[in-house]
Amino acid sequence: MASSALPAGYEFSADPGRIDVPRVLHLLLESAGWAQGRSLEAQRAITSASRNYGIYFEGTDDQVGYARIVTDGVTFAWFADVIVDPAHRGRGLGTALIDGVLEDLAPLDLKRIVLKASPDGRPLYERSGWTTLEGPEDWMERRRR
Repeated sequence: MASSALPAGYEFSADPGRIDVPRVLHLLLESAGWAQGRSLEAQRAITSASRNYGIYFEGTDDQVGYARIVTDGVTFAWFADVIVDPAHRGRGLGTALIDGVLEDLAPLDLKRIVLKASPDGRPLYERSGWTTLEGPEDWMERRRR
């Protein structure tokens, strides 16, 4: 899949050393219902156990977007915590972030990459080629209550 062009002034990075963990947590708590109650300690652990990606103002470490992948690196990946600062939405950054992550993962030749799309995010993923889960009746989950 061809990577989407970033608007002028932004850059994509797969460098885990650039991730601003407190900033990411702030973005998630501000705009993502699924992350409510997450602590900075938990976010640090999540970040260290994941492949991390960011969108930044070009030439700086000012992070405006984030996504992470949980994977075995061979067959399966879970796409999680995709977020763009609300002040920077509507500029194609979400699409560029998704495309950048998929481009970075392409050499792994993963069999399946899954995600749970929020209602607001679903059109963004569909435009990037995502489809409804095949065989959902085969999937099960075990949640902590």
